[in-house]
Amino acid sequence: TVEFLVDSQKNFYFLEMNTRLQVEHPITECITGIDIVHQMIRSAKGHKLLYSQSDIPIDGWAFECRVYAEDPYKSFGMPSIGRLEKYIEPSHIDQVRCDSGIKEGSEISVYYDPMICKLVTYGSNRQEALDVMVKALDSYVIKGVTHNIPLLRDIVTEKRFVAGDISTSYLPTVYPDGFKGRTLSPSESMELATMAAVMYIKDKIVSTSFKNQNRIPLAKNLPSSWSLNVLLNEESYPLQVSLAGNDVTVVAQDKTMTIPFDIDVSSPLIKMAINGESKLFQLSKRIGAGLYKLRFFGTVYQLKVLEEFASQMSKLMPVKQEVDMSSLVLAPMPGVLKSVDVKPGDMVAEGQEVCVLEAMKMQNSLTSARIAKVKKVNFKQGQTVDEGDVIVEFE
Repeated sequence: TVEFLVDSQKNFYFLEMNTRLQVEHPITECITGIDIVHQMIRSAKGHKLLYSQSDIPIDGWAFECRVYAEDPYKSFGMPSIGRLEKYIEPSHIDQVRCDSGIKEGSEISVYYDPMICKLVTYGSNRQEALDVMVKALDSYVIKGVTHNIPLLRDIVTEKRFVAGDISTSYLPTVYPDGFKGRTLSPSESMELATMAAVMYIKDKIVSTSFKNQNRIPLAKNLPSSWSLNVLLNEESYPLQVSLAGNDVTVVAQDKTMTIPFDIDVSSPLIKMAINGESKLFQLSKRIGAGLYKLRFFGTVYQLKVLEEFASQMSKLMPVKQEVDMSSLVLAPMPGVLKSVDVKPGDMVAEGQEVCVLEAMKMQNSLTSARIAKVKKVNFKQGQTVDEGDVIVEFE
């Protein structure tokens, strides 16, 4: 693998050459049809290569997304740890290749690189390969750890990346304030609110019925229509939902949507047809009391579904005050404290390093958010901390 930097005038600057397999090797295999690993093993045994340069074709395009156990909302990728409670690769999709060394139940620890999979898609042209990648990322099911699919999914549909207008400053240019998740259009927000409303009605009916029995439902007179209010990103979406036969009709403002009610809410991947157009999403978490976390376009959104009376009463609830976090230094990820540079009674300046946290071969400097006096240090050098642990407290 030969690596270069290329400037805007297409001048090439050599960086390095690696005489071994690199993490990008599936890309080469997908567009040449040559098993590089096989050739490498043969070469190590002393056999000659089976191909000359003239034998190697380049057919189509391929992309590789490195799926990591990282939180993309924290500096584009702070490592995450945990056990893979649910894990389904999108290998059922044509033109998709998944290179991974884990399975459902595997644990992502602080001791190794947190890569989950090299997700590769290919096609006859660049856009086809990208379209397959979008479908693959939407169909990838990972639960138990935080992962970077929301950022990957947003990048492969972002207009600059799609146009090939990329550089080493791509991330800070496109996301100057960090990655915040996909920004939904008004119509997409309405569709997501509708999905949550249909999930809510489905749950209401399932919770009052018995399967494979002739027993009378717990609620004999279930309504056939509901006035719901769905909260998403601090916006409220009033919906009129009615159930007739095998279809649900949702009226929102001046728009009417018809959805078949035979959706399987137990499936990791849920397909819902809204006015005949198929939508794919995932139920990341069913919290209860009308709270859902749905993954749509790669990003997880929290939605709250309230019936009319509950919606009116919620307006009378006091607003929860946010806690001032500037007096605390929290561990952004699990790891080991390599150093603790302050003690109780010390004065620290804004931006001063107070400790260094090591996780997954990376060292992270944790700093003070303001000028303050150290009140308490809860951990010592060499100790292990979990994400969210309070390392240092200020007065």
